[in-house]
Amino acid sequence: MKLSEKLKRLLLSGLVMGYIFLFAALWQLPDGKFHIWFLDVGQGDSILIETPGDNHILIDGGPGPDVLSELSAILPFFEKEIDLLVLSHPHADHINGVIEVLKRYSVKAILFSGVNFAGGAYDEFLREIRAQQIDFWIAEASDDFRFGPVILNVIYPREQAAGEEFANLNNSSVAIKVIYDDVKILLTGDLETEAEAALVNSGEDLRAEILKAGHHGSKTASSIEFLKKVKPKVVVIQSGEGNSFGHPHDESLNNFEKIGVEKVYRNDLDGRVEFVF
Repeated sequence: MKLSEKLKRLLLSGLVMGYIFLFAALWQLPDGKFHIWFLDVGQGDSILIETPGDNHILIDGGPGPDVLSELSAILPFFEKEIDLLVLSHPHADHINGVIEVLKRYSVKAILFSGVNFAGGAYDEFLREIRAQQIDFWIAEASDDFRFGPVILNVIYPREQAAGEEFANLNNSSVAIKVIYDDVKILLTGDLETEAEAALVNSGEDLRAEILKAGHHGSKTASSIEFLKKVKPKVVVIQSGEGNSFGHPHDESLNNFEKIGVEKVYRNDLDGRVEFVF
C-alpha cells in the first residue's frame, strides 16, 4: 500500500519537528562552564547562574511571569530544579516573578533578608516557603554558599535584618559577590547610596570585573565613591524598555564613564545578557 502524499508530508513534518526539538534540547544541556544570565524580564531584576556542576541559582524573579519564558529559553525542558533562590528584597519588580517560579519549579533552598514588610506577594512568598517546607537562610555578611568552584559571598546586610522595618526597603537588599576562579561579579539588588557608603566603610573587598548596577541605574545608586571601590570593567543595567522611572539615569551613566567602565549592557537595549567563563 502506498502512502498518500499528504501522509508523507505529515510524517516528514513530524520528523523535522522531532529533530528540531532534539537539537534544541541538546543545545541547552550543561557544558561544564560557568554561565550567568541577566534575564530580560522588563522593569525588574532577575539573574540566573549555572555552575560548571550544573547547579542553578536564581536571584530575583522580576515583576511578573516573563521569568518563566526566560528560564524555558535557557534551561532544558526537563530541568525543573532551582538549587538556590535568592530574594534580594520584597518589592514587586523583584518578588512577583519569584512566586511564579515557586509554583512551577522545585526550589531546594531560599536566601532572603527576612525583613518586616506588608505586601501581598511577600505574604504569598512566605506562605509558599512554609507550605512547601523549603529550607531557608536569613542573609548576613558572614554567609558563604559554595557550589563546586563557584562561591556566593553575601556582603550585605552586614548583620541579620529579620523582622526589621526599613524606611527605604531598597536598602534591605541582599548583596552578593559571586566568585568563580579569578572572575568576580557584584550583585547589589536595589541598594542605594546610603547602603553603598556602608559597604565602602565596612572594609569589604568590593572589587569586581562585572557589576549589576544598583536600583536599575537610578541616580540614587552607583555613587562615584562606591564605583571607585568596585572598579568594574563591565556594568549591566536591568531596566525595562520605556519604563516610567527614567532608568537608567544620566547621572549614573556618567559615573560609569568617569570611573572608566569599558562596556555597559542594558536589558532595555540588549535584551537578555549572558556571560560565559
